[in-house]
Amino acid sequence: MDIVTTPELPTQYTPADVETRSYERWVSEGYFTADPSSEREPYSVVLPPPNVTGVLHIGHALDHSIQDALTRRARMRGHETLWLPGMDHAGIATQNVVEREIAKEGLSRHDLGREAFVERVWQWKEESGGRILGQMRKLGDGVDWSRERFTMDPGLSRAVQTIFKKLFDDGLIYRAERIINWCPRCLTALSDIEVEHSEDEGELVSIRYGSGEDEIIVATTRAETMLGDTAVAVHPEDERYAHLVGRQVELPLTGRSIPVVADEHVDPAFGTGAVKVTPAHDPNDFEIGRRHSLPSLIVMDERGVITAHGPFEGLDRFEARPAVVAALREQGRIVAEKRPYLHSVGHCSRCKTVVEPRLSLQWFVNVSPLAKAAGDAVREGRTRIHPPELAKRYFDWVDDMHDWCISRQLWWGHRIPVWYGPAGEVVCVGPDEEPPAGYVQDPDVLDTWFSSGLWPFSTLGWPEKTPELAKFYPTSVLVTGYDILFFWVARMMMFGVYAMEGRPPFHTVALHGMVRDQYGKKMSKSFGNVVDPLDWVERFGADATRFTLLRGANPGSDVAISEEWAGGSRNFCNKIWNATRFALMNGATVGELPVEKLTAADRWILSRLQEVIGTVDAAFEEFEFARVSDVLYHFAWDEVCDWYLELAKIQIAAGQEHTRLVLGHVFDALLRLLHPLVPFVTEELWRAVTSAPSIVVAPWPVVQESLRDSDAEKEIVALQGLVTEIRRFRSDQGLKPGQRVAARLSLTGTALAPHEEAIRSLLRLDQPSDSFAATARLDVGGIEVEIDTAGTIDVAAERKRLEKDLAVARKEAAQVAAKLGNEQFMSKAPDDVVAKVRARAAQADQDIARLTAQLDALPAG
Repeated sequence: MDIVTTPELPTQYTPADVETRSYERWVSEGYFTADPSSEREPYSVVLPPPNVTGVLHIGHALDHSIQDALTRRARMRGHETLWLPGMDHAGIATQNVVEREIAKEGLSRHDLGREAFVERVWQWKEESGGRILGQMRKLGDGVDWSRERFTMDPGLSRAVQTIFKKLFDDGLIYRAERIINWCPRCLTALSDIEVEHSEDEGELVSIRYGSGEDEIIVATTRAETMLGDTAVAVHPEDERYAHLVGRQVELPLTGRSIPVVADEHVDPAFGTGAVKVTPAHDPNDFEIGRRHSLPSLIVMDERGVITAHGPFEGLDRFEARPAVVAALREQGRIVAEKRPYLHSVGHCSRCKTVVEPRLSLQWFVNVSPLAKAAGDAVREGRTRIHPPELAKRYFDWVDDMHDWCISRQLWWGHRIPVWYGPAGEVVCVGPDEEPPAGYVQDPDVLDTWFSSGLWPFSTLGWPEKTPELAKFYPTSVLVTGYDILFFWVARMMMFGVYAMEGRPPFHTVALHGMVRDQYGKKMSKSFGNVVDPLDWVERFGADATRFTLLRGANPGSDVAISEEWAGGSRNFCNKIWNATRFALMNGATVGELPVEKLTAADRWILSRLQEVIGTVDAAFEEFEFARVSDVLYHFAWDEVCDWYLELAKIQIAAGQEHTRLVLGHVFDALLRLLHPLVPFVTEELWRAVTSAPSIVVAPWPVVQESLRDSDAEKEIVALQGLVTEIRRFRSDQGLKPGQRVAARLSLTGTALAPHEEAIRSLLRLDQPSDSFAATARLDVGGIEVEIDTAGTIDVAAERKRLEKDLAVARKEAAQVAAKLGNEQFMSKAPDDVVAKVRARAAQADQDIARLTAQLDALPAG
């Protein structure tokens, strides 16, 4: 047999030697660059833009691996494929980073002034921002770098101004005093997604307002805010307080009297059924205040310092809290104190400061019509949420969305395009307009989510009618975590439907879960279980890192990973490498299959390949990446490597040259199927198999119905069953895997008769001699197997081992039989426990029968 060597493939796969070289070649060859003038069917994905301050974390790695798998497959299927990358300017996060940098110089942003500070932020962005983009290359992201976007690029800034003015002119943007999330450290309003809630220890204090018949008790965790109370509220049907509704009660410490109002918001079953109302410092209280025309008293400044008159003025809110409680206690107003009291507390996601609800003059979007349109787009099927059971979460959000506070008291971001005249005039200025002379621009910037909400169409050139917008909008799929379904996805849907004449930005929203450790625990620095994907890329390779994440990725479900599984994924990549090298060394080549010469083994593996292609296609369409990975893993390892390569080796040794074409066909298709998941190793191997330029632009495998062969599949399954059973029998007889022994196989007249040579080769079985004497016998589905083990095993030692195992099995059988015969146990034990005992009994009986048969089969002596 001639051996064909492949010097271009090293004996071992070293990811570091391949990954950077392959990626740079892909980019330079323009494989990821989309052409809007192409007549091919479009497939487009916009990358959820990471923060310019960010680095690639394990959640990004999952998100990007899924998107890369989808776009690589689409490209191979002949679509004009765009995966558009970019970054978000991340207003508050970036401003905080640069403020910390200039603080090292002893400066604040106010020392620099707005213009100079913003210039410093741009300088930082150019020098240090965007590290994550370089890290994306290491992961293998096949994005179109020629279309990289930044949310403060001139084109995207134009889109922001355009849609702001359109919303303003349509009466959907307004300015008003409302309760918002406020960070006393960052000195800005926050969006809901910028607030992180945790269960913190605090104190629940019950305070007596009024006295005598006017006495009423309220409970609070924020005693300092009582200085701004303007009412006490009770439920209209609560008879306990009916006599108080409409009357005034004394507000302790302040010298003021406040009314008792009836409001259905109050839960009469919670606490005392009475709540203090502080409209300027609580969102629910603000709404009660609006309904009852209550005044809003601000008793805290933007830094959380008390401004109310009296002994508490000038105290920080956390200093004022115990001081107020002490003063109330001194007056005998404290009825009860509960500490520690666990309750949910909001923190600024950037600086971890406790967020303060604050009445403030801000800009808002009236989301009601926008949210309805976004909900209708999903209800009417214009956008599909996958998995469908998560659509309910989407509707829960868009059907009950509150107006969105879009102004931020920052310097870094898109400046609100509103100008004020000397007499209070208000003018919204579009991108091609100039403000009137003497007008002053609003100092605030827009919430980062405002500009990122435009991402699916602003990145394609909107508001201009660009070829990219015409070709690639709406985008094919948005891949993102279910945790931001409410925030970012809802905003993009609202803006897309509004700006793009009713066309939502995505055909499908594919949601995945969070990455957790192997025990299902959330990853956290405090738990010490955080995985750095770049560390895994360095140690195991990008392909192994991606495959580990994708093997656990089911729609809408969290993904568990471990270092051990990453090692297993590396082993899989090595297995594919070694198997392909073996095939090439044995002459694997791609060409027309000689159908008339194919053996049952050839027809079997080709038929199995068609089934795998169909299964993988179906799983991709449902975003079942775990299934895609699992099917390909087991086909590659269990069927191609463990069985067909062994059978092919036998065929090639017998001079069946056509086997090399079958090997080439199978590895060509298998590598293409694997490419979206593990792009680097498949690129290197596929080029060696086919001598073609790149697997990135190779056609995706399609099912060839003519190669399906159920008869061949049944035949080889029968062969596998026989070989597996004899291997188990050999092991039971104490024979080593490579040990050759003589055997007689009664295959005549069976479907496996043509495979005797292959069976003997796989099992290391020699033909029996004239003096053959069987010492062990086995019946497998009517096929009798006789083996001569004389002289190959230590009979006495083997008998001793089997007798010891038999004694253990009999002891187990006796123990479980006693349990099953115990009426007290049977009457009291749960059904699942009884079922386990019965299973143990059945297993013990099987072990006894097997071991007894093995002992009987041993030679005498």
